[in-house]
Amino acid sequence: MQDRIVEFAGLLRRSGVRVSTAETLDALRAVHLSGLTDRGFFKSALRASMIKRTTDLPVYEELFDLFFSGVGDLVRANTAAPGAGAADDLTEEELRALLERLAELLRSGDLDLSDLAKALAMQDAGELERLLRELMETGKMPRTETNYVPPGASKQMLDMLGAANVSGEFERILELAREQGADEAEMDRLRRYLEKRAKALAEMLKGLLRLDKEQEHRAEERQKDRERLLEKSFYYLSPTEIKLMREAVAALARKLKNAMAVRDKHTKRGRLDVKETIRRSMEFGGVPFRIRFEDKRRERPQVIVLCDVSDSVRNVSRFMLQFVHSLQDMYSRVRSYVFVADIAEVTRLFKDNDIQSAIHKAINGDVVNVYAHSDFGKAFTQFQRNHIEAVDSRTTVIILGDARNNYNAAQEWTLRDIRERAKRVIWLNPENRSTWGFGDSEMNAYGKHCDFVEECRNLRQLYKVVDILIAG
Repeated sequence: MQDRIVEFAGLLRRSGVRVSTAETLDALRAVHLSGLTDRGFFKSALRASMIKRTTDLPVYEELFDLFFSGVGDLVRANTAAPGAGAADDLTEEELRALLERLAELLRSGDLDLSDLAKALAMQDAGELERLLRELMETGKMPRTETNYVPPGASKQMLDMLGAANVSGEFERILELAREQGADEAEMDRLRRYLEKRAKALAEMLKGLLRLDKEQEHRAEERQKDRERLLEKSFYYLSPTEIKLMREAVAALARKLKNAMAVRDKHTKRGRLDVKETIRRSMEFGGVPFRIRFEDKRRERPQVIVLCDVSDSVRNVSRFMLQFVHSLQDMYSRVRSYVFVADIAEVTRLFKDNDIQSAIHKAINGDVVNVYAHSDFGKAFTQFQRNHIEAVDSRTTVIILGDARNNYNAAQEWTLRDIRERAKRVIWLNPENRSTWGFGDSEMNAYGKHCDFVEECRNLRQLYKVVDILIAG
């Protein structure tokens, strides 16, 4: 069972579920404590040890049933124990004697049988399950449009199993039995039994093809769901989709941190300093024994986030705040502000609370009046007057808002002052670009004082923001 659990962990990883070696060891210990007698306890022990994200639960449930039930049930349905109907005209004692006779034939003769033929003849359910599961995991199963399995598909699967002619292998067993003096009655029992096993194999291959098709269909549906989630506007997420999006945004933040860590590692020594290398080589007669590199000390940037939390953009603000605060260890400092008409700093809120609790408080009226009419000009004026000292040449200012100012004064000069002090200003607008500048939108006035202005109303567009952040 240990090997099976390790194989299952590998299957989860190949399906996009992050399972570490330590978690696999935890699963083995948990199963040792819970035992194998209760399927529910076994399933719960693996789930508690291996699954960390709620979005991975559906994949886990599906793969667990397939790995520990799907193929196994298929084999067990066609590989009965003595007396359970594998050969209905034989008693339990007769079938046991027949299997013992087969084992003796396999040991005594130089038959050179395939692993599949041996396991099939001896009703070795564990070995059959292993062979069929390995076949499924190759990803090279035949593809059929219907549940009908054409002969060519069965032959292809047998070739992949290294048993292109199981019937011929069974004939060699019968020939050996005849050579060893088996009478007609014994030969008849062996022949009928092996014919039943060959038919059972045909049923297992059909069932395996159906399982593979179902798995492929589920994988396609999962991919479609991921694509739909990438494209779906933050505005229209259901409560269930909000949970999924929360996990996706956290995964995106981890991906960005990993990419930045790899980049820093690869460039740790800095660029080759040609002048210094040549100068230091003089003491060795011009041979550059000591290669010199430019000092690559880079100060970590600061980030200031200004989030509009009015009702029209609240969902977008939720994910942007989560994303930025998931990256805090990449920056020397992250300061966050939320606004509708008034603006307030929520940096301490994120330090004193877990990220989801802090976001909930920040966007649901605990800090500023979220029921007021949006007034970007007033909020920016308050920021310029009370918090402008937080902005310096290392600061990236990220503004999230639709720039819908309810026909109040835009006060765009405040954004100009911020831009003059900052390293760069990025504005993320959750509205379609075609609506900017129409009605009460002040996007055109504000956009003149920004380095980047991007649409950001779904996860795919948030990926573009990642590229901008990496570049800077």
